[in-house]
Amino acid sequence: MNIVACIKQVPDTAAEKKLNADLRLERTGIENIPNPFDEYAIEEALRTKEANGGTVTALCMGPDGAKEALRKAIAMGVEKAVLVTDPKLAGSDAWATAYVLSQALKKMEYDIIFCGMQSTDATTALVPSALAEFLGIPQHTYTGKLGIGEGQIVSQRQTESGYDEVTSAMPALVGVVKGINEPRYPSLRGIMQAKRTEITIWSLADLGIDASEVGASGAKEKVLSFSPREPRKGGQVIQDEGDSATKVVEFLTFKKVL
Repeated sequence: MNIVACIKQVPDTAAEKKLNADLRLERTGIENIPNPFDEYAIEEALRTKEANGGTVTALCMGPDGAKEALRKAIAMGVEKAVLVTDPKLAGSDAWATAYVLSQALKKMEYDIIFCGMQSTDATTALVPSALAEFLGIPQHTYTGKLGIGEGQIVSQRQTESGYDEVTSAMPALVGVVKGINEPRYPSLRGIMQAKRTEITIWSLADLGIDASEVGASGAKEKVLSFSPREPRKGGQVIQDEGDSATKVVEFLTFKKVL
């Protein structure tokens, strides 16, 4: 079975976030790490391989520094890694990211593709669904439990009221939620292997992608302006003088909660 885990490098969740002069998230001068949600995708990919056989390839789009995110995936147990990198990709939005990944996947063999439910830098949660649409394959998003049979995938899709059971044939894409598993730690052997493993590098030209379709010039969404979040204001204290329940209801009604 050919398994692919799509991952992303993001700024450390504890780092101060700010926009640069191009109104894009500043990624230089701070620590960048593998997207935490993608570690669950890597773990599920590895468990799928262990249960069904096959190989796992990690796929990433990003700058040259994103090799470090791929090396962590290798240290966790992934056998192969592919990085799509090109200066013209800077400023790509979720649509362009999904498109580029889809073109890379068309050069690869895959039976099942794993993605994290979202990234911690943009949190749009759009890429998994968009990627499946570009590839024209079934999608299992917000997956909290996964079962794989003979050429078939059965998943539990988490909803506000419980879960839906989704069944499809393969190939298919699976976007996993945080609670699906507990990601393993890289082993010492894996860390040493990660240093030796060659990462395949593809550019836009290698994928046959017109630069005008991606990057800032091809973005379908743009940031026009921004402002800092207002400081949190103090709450309203209601003294119980026999009418506190009425005051609470009035307050909730004013806030359109009721």
